[in-house]
Amino acid sequence: MGSSAEIQFKQRVSPRHLPELMDGACSYEDFRVCLRSLEQINRWLLGYRPTMAFLDRLSHGLRQPLHIVDVGSGGGDLLRRIARWARKRGIAVELTGIDLNPYAARAAAEFTPKECNITWVTGNALVYRPQKPVDILVSSLMAHHLEDEEIVALLRWMEATARAGWFINDLERSERTCRMFSWLDRIMPWHRFVRHDGPVSFRRAFRKEDWARLLAAAEVPQQAVTVQHWRPGRLCVGRWK
Repeated sequence: MGSSAEIQFKQRVSPRHLPELMDGACSYEDFRVCLRSLEQINRWLLGYRPTMAFLDRLSHGLRQPLHIVDVGSGGGDLLRRIARWARKRGIAVELTGIDLNPYAARAAAEFTPKECNITWVTGNALVYRPQKPVDILVSSLMAHHLEDEEIVALLRWMEATARAGWFINDLERSERTCRMFSWLDRIMPWHRFVRHDGPVSFRRAFRKEDWARLLAAAEVPQQAVTVQHWRPGRLCVGRWK
């Protein structure tokens, strides 16, 4: 019989049953500082590495400029990293970030140098109709904010929208990784939202069997999808077309 902690992490918890503070009503300043803390965590815990590896593999031979759209772009840190990646490799890109929260576009514009030339959109990605077709869709730490049925709808939209492929970078539901986060939380000056939401996020995160079920429900051909562990604490889903 498993320990109480193992049982606690056995199944994904619905976001509606275990809410995050970041998803609720808050001031712009709280939201802004929380985004800065998340950027720091992504940088220190190598959170960008899976997405950049996917782009390195997928971008070869594609017609430029590549239109890359980040779904749930938050403060824009992933797209800033992608802009840097493209400059270093001489790849022409058009970058768009879309997020439901109007604070996100405001913060992203504030954080992002003008020369990055990134477009920030406030709205629902599933009804987003860009003027230029989308080559690559990426998403980071957004899926665990969604209910299962919303993830299925997102997968269907990504599959129908991205011409070359898509990539979801999210958390693995793991007691060990949650403990590691709690240990770091004791020594780092992170925003109070992050302190609360971190352990909650791991309870709402995924294991491989969750993604197998969700991909099947979305009718995405699983032989063309990779579901990979990335240390520390990431479980990522990639689709090459």
